[in-house]
Amino acid sequence: MSYQHILYEVSDRILTITLNRPDKLNAFTSIMREELIDAYDKADADDNVRAIIVTGAGRAFCAGADLSGGAKTFNYVAKGEQEVGALHRDGGGQVTLRMYQSKKPIIGAINGPAVGIGATMTLPMDIRLASDKARIGFVFSRRGIVMEACSSWFLPRLVGISQAAEWVYSGRIFGADEAKSGGLVKEVYAADELLPAARALAQELIAESAPVSVALCRQMMWRMLGEDHPMKAHRVDSRGIATMGQTRDVAEGVSSFLEKRPANFTMSPATEMPDFYPWWEEPEFK
Repeated sequence: MSYQHILYEVSDRILTITLNRPDKLNAFTSIMREELIDAYDKADADDNVRAIIVTGAGRAFCAGADLSGGAKTFNYVAKGEQEVGALHRDGGGQVTLRMYQSKKPIIGAINGPAVGIGATMTLPMDIRLASDKARIGFVFSRRGIVMEACSSWFLPRLVGISQAAEWVYSGRIFGADEAKSGGLVKEVYAADELLPAARALAQELIAESAPVSVALCRQMMWRMLGEDHPMKAHRVDSRGIATMGQTRDVAEGVSSFLEKRPANFTMSPATEMPDFYPWWEEPEFK
């Protein structure tokens, strides 16, 4: 699949996905939605990709939904994209659900304005860094619409219900420093330092870690956010320890430690996830 609205570049085992409509401030489109989903599919199938960075071309990260359709932008019936009474599926949610399923760590490098879906698509990312030029807004109440991209699930879990409520109810735009103090981003950098910092962080995540271990731990942490008792984690932990303990990666991890040498992990997240994975059933959209 050739991409029109994103760039896909792999270097040193790090995939950089760049939202690439700089003349439109990287506004989100149905084409971008399909391309992002395909990019995450491709990344999961490629063992040469160990971590993912997402950023924007030009001065924006993503200015939100493309509003060039005017007042009918979100009226899918009026635009002829949906039959009366049919159930519409939010495109931003399709992207964030695919990100949620990713086997690879995702780092957001928020280089400029990130509004609406431009903000909510960062929520399933494992770590968010921001440029000092970033401006973020969950602006739904100012458009008369509601939270999307599964953000009512992600945002309170990341920053707490009170902070989420303040940002969402007001719909105001806030800067990178407030995003950091509110727990949304890990660190703020000068514009020219943002991508190097993201790449350095990505390298730190992958330098000495086992790819299958990272894939499992990522899913364990995200999936457990919605569980109601630590016993659910204990069940998965126990299966994970017992199953992975029989693998060559764990043998290599222990041996390399005892021999005081770097480990050479060879198991493939694309083809060698353990039999107990996935341990969940994906809910249907209905």
